[in-house]
Amino acid sequence: MAGNPRAARQVSWILHSSTKKYNLPWHRVINSKGLISFEDRDYQKNLLEQEGIIVSNRFKVDLKKYLWKINSIKQV
Repeated sequence: MAGNPRAARQVSWILHSSTKKYNLPWHRVINSKGLISFEDRDYQKNLLEQEGIIVSNRFKVDLKKYLWKINSIKQV
């Protein structure tokens, strides 16, 4: 959605590296295929599941169910 194939990884890394100081939800960033692509996949999967997100044994999230849609935000 950011318009850059590597943007999700960059956003995820920024969120992950700043999470302790700012309590940011880095674990919510997954790739465009719905896959967890961070090294510690089990940890990220656990955090997502704690929020009620269903993650398959292959570390995949159903994007049709959980994808954030930019058009769902009301314009002010």
